[in-house]
Amino acid sequence: MFAVTILGNNSALPTPERHPTAQVVTCNDQLVLIDCGEGTQVQLAKFKVRRSRIKHIVISHLHGDHYFGLIGLLNTLSMLGRTEPLFLYAPPELEAIIRLQMECAGTVLNYPFTFTPLLPDQTGVIIREKEFEVSFFPTRHRIPCYGFAFNMQRRKRKILPDQAVAYEIPATFYSRLQDGEDYRRKDGTLVQNDWVTLPPAPGKRYVYCADTVYNEEMVPQLKDADLIYHETTYLHDQLQKATERFHSTSVQAAGLARLANVKRLLVGHFSSKYTDLQPFLDECRPIFPNTDLAEEGVSYII
Repeated sequence: MFAVTILGNNSALPTPERHPTAQVVTCNDQLVLIDCGEGTQVQLAKFKVRRSRIKHIVISHLHGDHYFGLIGLLNTLSMLGRTEPLFLYAPPELEAIIRLQMECAGTVLNYPFTFTPLLPDQTGVIIREKEFEVSFFPTRHRIPCYGFAFNMQRRKRKILPDQAVAYEIPATFYSRLQDGEDYRRKDGTLVQNDWVTLPPAPGKRYVYCADTVYNEEMVPQLKDADLIYHETTYLHDQLQKATERFHSTSVQAAGLARLANVKRLLVGHFSSKYTDLQPFLDECRPIFPNTDLAEEGVSYII
């Protein structure tokens, strides 16, 4: 399974209905947490996300609405008896912030904790797992900020059942066929794997763009993605304010999605000034029809 679950879709100020930025990406049996705004661990509990399955956390930048919930989550995981390693990737200054908070509280985590700094001259792959990779790239915001691209690889080959039966391959060997092995029959005949299987389906790609002013330099990172999340802090009548504050508008996000030829667009990071979010869709869809609001508690299959 490859999906993203929205935990928070608001910008700087939380509201009773919307929470600061946080998302969970499900990559089969592993979870990656993107950003950790205030109240994230409450949202994890509310939407029944298994915290124990979070192995990696990535933080896009150090504006508070993207990480103020982190220290509470780290402490909670320790109090719940976690022993599995946890890996955090974030701008380098966050390491000292976490260390100070823990020292002041006399907190010692019960699990191995690894911090990897995100540096602008080292963009590229930061997470390599068996079935997926995560890379990071710079966005254009008021402080150093990064987006994250998730590449989910489908490594299992597809079995052609009729062909496998014709070559008298037992069903107990099918899992090895999916891994690319050839089969040798009892009479010594070698059945080549590509006679009875098809190549794996193409991989899937999800890109989280984080906070950014409109920036066409990101197009190579977004190109042909199956799903992207792009901030739309403001409607387009607030273009000047968006530009001054290094944020984007609905029209700009939709235009970038169209330019990058992505398949689907999620928009979020809405300013608290908006109580009705429908106008964001009304502005995006004429430019990029396959646009949806990033709604809290909803999981979007990639």
